[in-house]
Amino acid sequence: MQYKKNQMSTGLMIQRCHRWRQKRKQYLDAARQTADEIERERLLQMAEHYGRIISDEQNKIDNVRGPKSEPIPVDVADEKDEDEEDGFPDFLTQLNKN
Repeated sequence: MQYKKNQMSTGLMIQRCHRWRQKRKQYLDAARQTADEIERERLLQMAEHYGRIISDEQNKIDNVRGPKSEPIPVDVADEKDEDEEDGFPDFLTQLNKN
């Protein structure tokens, strides 16, 4: 019974994490499209906030699963988010050049 309860809890955490990833991506996309520097900075800060939430939640998920569980396969959307994080500092440096 305890295993089933943990499995349901983990599923809910994964769902929340996915929604937060989508929200973070929306903020990053909006920041790239806006011309107003103040609004862009606000959007980037919101994306960073969601990034921290996602990281904390992912750590919780990893701790609940333990070393015995296999990782969930990463879909294409999540891989794209990781690629965007690698290019994120370049985006910030381009802001200062304008």
